[in-house]
Amino acid sequence: MLTYEVTADVDATLRTQYLDWLQRHVAEILALPGFTGADVDEVLDPEEPDRMRVCMRYRLVDAEALDAYLRAHAPRLRAEGVALFGDRVRTQRRVMRPLVAFA
Repeated sequence: MLTYEVTADVDATLRTQYLDWLQRHVAEILALPGFTGADVDEVLDPEEPDRMRVCMRYRLVDAEALDAYLRAHAPRLRAEGVALFGDRVRTQRRVMRPLVAFA
């Protein structure tokens, strides 16, 4: 199991447009092989008051599923976001694997 996290800092004026697109975007990713679920949260302490921060955490079955996504799908999906929002959305990504689970 892996977690692929994407954090987006979004120009606050794009809030509605970005969230509408994000719903479709996440659904498209979750339809791909190896993705088992996702959480999408708004970060309540953005560093910049004129921006909204959204954190998406995708769950994948293994590293091979992530590698396949990054090779075959990520370039197209990232380009779509850039085409729609340009530099008004900034993203950061990281990959995590569980060490300890707490109930």
